[in-house]
Amino acid sequence: MPDAVRTAAVRAVLVMSLTIIQAMVAFLSTLTGSWLAFPMVLSSVASTVVATWAVLDVWVTRQVWNQRHGVVSEPSSTARQMRRQRRRAQRAARAAERDEAGGRIRGRQNAGDLSRTGDLSRTGDLSRA
Repeated sequence: MPDAVRTAAVRAVLVMSLTIIQAMVAFLSTLTGSWLAFPMVLSSVASTVVATWAVLDVWVTRQVWNQRHGVVSEPSSTARQMRRQRRRAQRAARAAERDEAGGRIRGRQNAGDLSRTGDLSRTGDLSRA
């Protein structure tokens, strides 16, 4: 998340949490019949407006950042087509390389050495030697 968006999100979370605390205090003071109930209800309404503004600020900041920095969420169809062509070319090159090598796996030319009966020291079975 970009810094500007992160800052706006943190600010929005703090404002929302204070609004929830303020609404809870207003509710409890209303239940007890305290003189503080009416001012707290008024300030809770104002805080709700500010919290809504803070959340909208996160959304607007994110949109502006994306627009300025050119973030594209989906690759274009031409990019997808170019990737497919590149993969096909790589597969064809690997297939040609395998055909030139004669179908052998590289580094395994002496794979039959372990199956020879004359060389028992490599198999680990020294009891027959």
